[in-house]
Amino acid sequence: MTAGPVVPRASGPTLVLGAPEIVRALTRIAHEILERNKGGSDLVLLGIPTRGLPLAVRLAARLAAVEPGLDAAALVGSLDVTMYRDDLRHHPTRAIGATQLPASGIDGKIVVLVDDVLYSGRTIRAALDAISDLGRPRAVQLAALVDRGHRELPIRPDYVGKNLPTSHHERVRVLLTETDGEDAVLIEDPDGGAR
Repeated sequence: MTAGPVVPRASGPTLVLGAPEIVRALTRIAHEILERNKGGSDLVLLGIPTRGLPLAVRLAARLAAVEPGLDAAALVGSLDVTMYRDDLRHHPTRAIGATQLPASGIDGKIVVLVDDVLYSGRTIRAALDAISDLGRPRAVQLAALVDRGHRELPIRPDYVGKNLPTSHHERVRVLLTETDGEDAVLIEDPDGGAR
């Protein structure tokens, strides 16, 4: 019996972080935020929808667990950057989300922008523009669950869950229980090759 030609099997996505690793990364980021800012009394966490917002909520819960007296709900807001993006003509069907600031506002606060994946830096540039229309924070910092490199702008995260070198054609997908029913960070290769 002769064997036919070997056909490479398309591999699925590669799991980079599972639920336990995401928990550990967020816990470490929360401790780093508190240490760098000497506590959490002047912090505001602004999550960038879609997945940055649940990450900001989780980070706020961890900050409140470490530092008694912090109200996790009062720390969190959302920052929609859709109308500040410079790529709207390339993606004209973007839905506009809500921007909701904590009751204390952002003036004089340390604002920590929270996003799931940092890639080109364009989303964060748009977030900085949006913040300048909303108030004058004392400082703005950036927390990203995944930094995949390939920056097009001089933007660097202050807090990173995982540095993940990728190629341009690979796609990093963050799944969160709040939006996707599970916690995972995956790398997908649209060409079907394994990573």
